[in-house]
Amino acid sequence: MFRFLHAADIHLDSPLKGLEEYPDAPLQQIRQAARRAFDNLVQLAIDEKVAFVLLAGDLYDGDWKDYNTGIYFVGKMGKLRDAGIPVFMVSGNHDAARQITRSLKLPENVTLFPHAQVGTEILDRYGVAVHGQSFSARSETDDLVRNYPQGDPLLFNIGLLHTSLNGRPGHEPYAPCSLDALRSKGYQYWALGHVHQREEVSIDPWVVFPGNIQGRHIRETGSRGCTLVSVEDAHVVSLEHRELDVLRWALCRIDVALCDSLDRLLDLVRETIHEERVAAEGRPLAVRLVIEGITPLHGPLYENSLQLHEEFRAIAANLGDVWVEKALFNTRKPSCAAAVFAGDSPLESLMKSIEAMQFDTATLIEFIPEFEKLRSKLPSELLNDGDPFRPGEEELSAIREEVKELLMGKIEQRGHHEN
Repeated sequence: MFRFLHAADIHLDSPLKGLEEYPDAPLQQIRQAARRAFDNLVQLAIDEKVAFVLLAGDLYDGDWKDYNTGIYFVGKMGKLRDAGIPVFMVSGNHDAARQITRSLKLPENVTLFPHAQVGTEILDRYGVAVHGQSFSARSETDDLVRNYPQGDPLLFNIGLLHTSLNGRPGHEPYAPCSLDALRSKGYQYWALGHVHQREEVSIDPWVVFPGNIQGRHIRETGSRGCTLVSVEDAHVVSLEHRELDVLRWALCRIDVALCDSLDRLLDLVRETIHEERVAAEGRPLAVRLVIEGITPLHGPLYENSLQLHEEFRAIAANLGDVWVEKALFNTRKPSCAAAVFAGDSPLESLMKSIEAMQFDTATLIEFIPEFEKLRSKLPSELLNDGDPFRPGEEELSAIREEVKELLMGKIEQRGHHEN
């Protein structure tokens, strides 16, 4: 029997987004999070005495600002070399051959598969064949799987690939392929990368996205790590998710329907953050609060939103190693339109239309002429995962409610004036 580690989407030296604006946030801890998670990966490989490590793309987060990123990686690979552990890796969209202009000679235990064709490495000691192909450019739109060789029936075959598979929400459709195409190769394990949420796509054969090793923003909540795979007689006998992250993100929804005061809301926020703190098992925690529900406190919440945000931050600070990344208010008044207008008046109809108002990201973009043209001139690092110019559903919902609140307030004032 032997074991190996499968990890992906390391994004070395990628910043964590949403915390650096706070003077009390641990900036050094935030900036070093990806490296510290990778330190955990290397130590886990040594502690578990694995046969080899697979890195399925996006080791880097784009071109290095200087050589320190590469020097750090080479140093960690040297530590694995000294432990007798080889490493096999492919580049993905963030570290494609044309993305990285600097380079350093890799230790002899590291194999980076080529981008011009599929490469194969045989580990005779374990009866394993590892097949892989790197991205040549950031936007890889070809199906790379078609070039992978058929599996050797006498070996345990592993396919190492950075891909969106048949598409995943929030991820660009790079190197698209189908599950049937993967199965047709006769491999026992497909080690995939690119999708940051852990997913066991198939068990026959095993097709696995391990997720990234460290959440980088609020869209990457919960446990992050790698997959430890045990193999016996050329068959996978177990898979284990191993946590590596050093700072965790949490999205906390708080229903204020039953709150009868702002003090009760603060108590509920404290209880919710405490529960997340326990679940994080001692890791520093970044929290987004979504205050939602139908409540008579709707007006006071919006009127006191700035003060409440500072109260939330104080609660988090008191609990220790917790930071509120953002607080969004998404509440509604109970039957607000009917309370102001009676009958079938045009103002009542307008109020109801505002209540039902919806808009998506595309609609928001259409509100601003030449938005995409302007966006295309921005630095690429602003447009990676967590792109602030493409808000998520939570941000959209909050914006929608703020617009409704402003419009309805104006209409109510006008209605009272006319009455």
